Amino acid sequence: MPEQPRRSLDEVILPNTVRERVELALDLVTHHGLLYDTWNLSSLDPYRCGTALNLYGPSGTGKSLCAEALAHRLGRPVVNVDYAQIESKYPGDTPKNIVGCFEAARKHGAVLVFDEADSILGSRLSKVSHSADHAVNVSRAVMLRQLDRFDGLVVFTTNFPRNYDAAFVRRILAHVRFELPDQQTLCRLWERLLPEALPLEPGVDKDALARESAGLAGGDLVNIITGAAAAAARRGGEAGVVTAADLTWEIKNAHRARTEVGRSPDPLPPADYTVRRLDSQEVYPHLPAQGTAEPNGTEPSETAAPLAQPDPARKAEPRP
Repeated sequence: MPEQPRRSLDEVILPNTVRERVELALDLVTHHGLLYDTWNLSSLDPYRCGTALNLYGPSGTGKSLCAEALAHRLGRPVVNVDYAQIESKYPGDTPKNIVGCFEAARKHGAVLVFDEADSILGSRLSKVSHSADHAVNVSRAVMLRQLDRFDGLVVFTTNFPRNYDAAFVRRILAHVRFELPDQQTLCRLWERLLPEALPLEPGVDKDALARESAGLAGGDLVNIITGAAAAAARRGGEAGVVTAADLTWEIKNAHRARTEVGRSPDPLPPADYTVRRLDSQEVYPHLPAQGTAEPNGTEPSETAAPLAQPDPARKAEPRP
């Protein structure tokens, strides 16, 4: 069922580079008529009816929150879909559930949001050996067809973008990479996330907290504040205030959890990533380098010596 979004885009604290990409993706939706009708971009892509966006990046960086805020900016309700609502053990039900999600969003004029989309947009199987494999491919085909026909906004969020099938990557108009907050963003997060009603020890240095929480996401800060508040509530009385020591302790626990618990997605290559061809010495380190002398002082031959061929006249010795 559609829900009214509760968060606005102004409430989402993002690094400036990420916010710029989000605003640009939003322009693709708000100016869709101008782009495709007035400026005739439909001549380049006549089969695109709506807009699909992909928000990807580390956990806790605000992807799902931003998807909700996009619906708020557009003044539309939101239909949130997760894998459990789609997948069914009964043959044929999963494609029907996918169609039902798009029909519900179309009926209510809602933004359709797929959380953990890597489980839904995964690669199709090239070798089909079981009925379950065939069902996976049918579900992917139905999703592709629905994306082509849907004239609204679809937002996918994921921590594992590498799992997407290439056909979905092409149909998604904008991919926005969410990054861990920088120092400036962490300071803004600490200012925004601490509620005014929270009993806080005077003199807590939010800049120091931002420095200590480098490498953590906004979702981690929410857990830190919640844990520190629980410690203050346990003490109660005059001691029932959140102290800097409470927050620092929870920050250390968050860092430890990121190191010791769970597995993060494989890091994406940097923007200047290139492919380098290996030379022969890296592939065959035991061979002499080109242009160097052999151990006996002779120059290396231009071509490798042919492998020794068996003598056809020689009879094989009987096996003992």
